[in-house]
Amino acid sequence: MKLPNAAWQKRAGLAQLLEALDAPLGETRYVGGCVRDTFLGLAVSDVDLATRLSPEAVMARLAKAKIKAVPTGIAHGTVTAVIAGTPIEITTLRRDVSTDGRHATIAYTGDWEEDAARRDFTINALSANPASLEIFDYFGGEADLDSRLVRFIGDPLTRIAEDHLRILRFFRFHARFGRGRPDAAGLDACTLRANDLMALSRERIADELTKLLALEDPGATVALMVERRILEPVIPEIDSDGVSRLGRLIERERQAGLAAEPVRRLAALLPADPAIAAAVGARLRLSNRSRKRLESAAARDESDRIDPFLLAYRIGPDLAIDRLLVGDGDPDRAAPLVGWLRPRLDISGGNLIAMGLKPGSVVSRTLRAIEQEWAENGFPADRASQAAMARRHVDQALSESQ
Repeated sequence: MKLPNAAWQKRAGLAQLLEALDAPLGETRYVGGCVRDTFLGLAVSDVDLATRLSPEAVMARLAKAKIKAVPTGIAHGTVTAVIAGTPIEITTLRRDVSTDGRHATIAYTGDWEEDAARRDFTINALSANPASLEIFDYFGGEADLDSRLVRFIGDPLTRIAEDHLRILRFFRFHARFGRGRPDAAGLDACTLRANDLMALSRERIADELTKLLALEDPGATVALMVERRILEPVIPEIDSDGVSRLGRLIERERQAGLAAEPVRRLAALLPADPAIAAAVGARLRLSNRSRKRLESAAARDESDRIDPFLLAYRIGPDLAIDRLLVGDGDPDRAAPLVGWLRPRLDISGGNLIAMGLKPGSVVSRTLRAIEQEWAENGFPADRASQAAMARRHVDQALSESQ
């Protein structure tokens, strides 16, 4: 079978790059996701190449062709070429010498099948000749793509022992490409070895979980993961109630016409407890921004049912959207908050002092009262309306102080 023609194959500079790497002579091929996704008729963003040439030879060939080369992973055989501002990874064919579940010691090889055999799933092991577009399939990947089956290459337990992250990748790829029940042998192997996830860095786990939750509808896959207790070793706080909340959130995102937000979806999987959210955020080593978002969503309660713009003014539009969708707010009122800019009250404490208040707590108290009325009245921007509110509250404060 041949790889279908696709727009990405005509990218500026790609033909020159392939020529420099002797692709017409069979020394370099398209590999991995660009082959898989083209086969499925999906858009391709990243183009990866595999080559028999050594990393040093690749660098020399690119220099001669005046193509920018970056030794991004040269110790592991990867060089990045930059053509028309777009990076393309070029990796020398490899075989594993030893693995420990997190890292692999590799050696270079000239054998295409040996290189393909070290990949995780059959659908990721396809390669194609750039000149003829002939597909090379050593492990039945084409048939698995036709069946929408995510299947490990060889023995699943062996592949998981090589890299424990493949447990999470199995579920992510099933959520994206699979249809029906997952491959039984792969599912059983992931279930048996779920505790191996504890050996991985929390950053790798968070990255993989984020990619899973960013998919259009990972609900059924996450439910299966919880049923099989896959995530329990690293996020024991997720339970069946979390699965129900995630399913509900996905439906509410659709109703609101909003894109998936992985941190929001992670929040739905957790109880409404900021302390638990903080612990999970720290454990996964999320960014400060993501931790704040996770904790805010966990602080959801009935008070969030106020006017959504008031909520957005108080905590910010992104956090307000999370609260509305994960909590019990009206999802139809979330979309207008996208891109909403927080208005500014042009009244300061100094203005209130100039109007007659004495410096002290009365100033901050009065300013809060003005801000509350201003927000409840739709944030009027004209200076006269704001000044009238300020005058009224200052007069009341002065009256109460007498």
